[in-house]
Amino acid sequence: MRFAVCFISCLLVCSGFAAKPNIVLIVSDDQGYPDLGCIGSKPLITPNLDKLAAEGVRGTSFYVTWPACTPSRGSILTGRYPQRNGLYDMVRNDLVNFGHRFGAEEYAVSPEMTLGLDVREVTIGNMLQQAGYVTGCVGKWDMGQAKRFLPLQRGFDFFYGHGNNGIDYYTHERYGVPSLFRGNARTEEDKGTYVTEVFRREALSFVDQHVVKNPFFLYLAFNAPHGASSFGEGTKEGEKKLSEGVQAPEKYVAMYRGKVKDEKLARYCGAVTCMDEAIGAVMEAVEKAGQTENTIFVFLSDNGGSGNGGNAPLRGQKSTMWEGGLRVPFIMRWPGKVPAGKVTDEFLTSLELVPTLLAATGGKAPQGVKLDGFDMLPVLKGEAKSPRTEMYWQRRGDKAARVGNWKWVESEKGGGLYDLSADLGEKKDLSGEKPEVVKMMRERFEKWRTEMDETEPRGPFRDY
Repeated sequence: MRFAVCFISCLLVCSGFAAKPNIVLIVSDDQGYPDLGCIGSKPLITPNLDKLAAEGVRGTSFYVTWPACTPSRGSILTGRYPQRNGLYDMVRNDLVNFGHRFGAEEYAVSPEMTLGLDVREVTIGNMLQQAGYVTGCVGKWDMGQAKRFLPLQRGFDFFYGHGNNGIDYYTHERYGVPSLFRGNARTEEDKGTYVTEVFRREALSFVDQHVVKNPFFLYLAFNAPHGASSFGEGTKEGEKKLSEGVQAPEKYVAMYRGKVKDEKLARYCGAVTCMDEAIGAVMEAVEKAGQTENTIFVFLSDNGGSGNGGNAPLRGQKSTMWEGGLRVPFIMRWPGKVPAGKVTDEFLTSLELVPTLLAATGGKAPQGVKLDGFDMLPVLKGEAKSPRTEMYWQRRGDKAARVGNWKWVESEKGGGLYDLSADLGEKKDLSGEKPEVVKMMRERFEKWRTEMDETEPRGPFRDY
């Protein structure tokens, strides 16, 4: 009798557990649109990401909400346009552009320490906690470093990573300031260890603790393959900094010497492969626990590639409103729920992530929270066309919109009107031939901008 009760209890627990899939949401940093081995246009070694793509769905028309990290990652976490959640520009100290090293007291009152995602914003961590998940954040947070902004106060049960938008891969400093946190406290316990290896270890520890006990959500946000936030040799105070570039362990860099044009690109590729191995280790831990079928893996880059040898066939790179700054690699694997080996060119964005994960888990957005995306599972399954027909971007004076296959850009770096169905590389400006389309795009953009301006204001930049 006692055995029967225990058996039935186990079935109930297991069935409840199975109803809530684990989630591993992986975000890389400055990884360009073509930068997966399975795409085949570059000699990149990414067997684990390729495996996720072979066993899941890969998107080829997937966009982020901003062409650089902070606002883009804010949208990934909230499901809201940067102009709605308030974090619509970078949180960084511009003096580092001129060789300036910050002391502790000066850094404490600088933008990197005093700005962050508005505390009224609700993150996917908050929403999944309410749905019964244990939540962990490992890696690049980039939503602010003051205690009120850090993950433990923003819906996460565990955090090991950095709160700012870039660090040195070995010292874990940002221009002289130690930047890693364990929970709410800064730590230098791993100083000298390549940071991707540190994030690998912490991600595995989190998964091992929870994979057979709780439904878990792991936000694994790498800083790779972003350039190191450290000064190159010879940088002087007050002068333009000399970039260090991407750092990577020698064994990974050696894989690319003779295959790519220079050492800088070899280091970039090496950082991608090292990150891919870390992702593979998490995949293996889930598999060993027998949870592969019950775990959603999602992968994307936070913006277009920079210093990666180019984003062809796309024009432009990080920080631009061209496709190369906004269109990123995307993969989702959920065995039995989304098809294996499917490639979709449906129009999708990072705004769809939060609604999709809520739909997959039975989670709910809090009352009164306006999400800007939709559940894309039916699209990924091939059961429906994407309901998204438009997307808008703004970075200070730079503006862009996509409506259907039309793409409009207005920026200091150039602009025009392009038909993406025939001109993915945005080479032929049709604005002179199609003034009525330009007029329509401007009007749609202004309508979106009005909606953003009329939403309940959020900091840190908005004047209210």
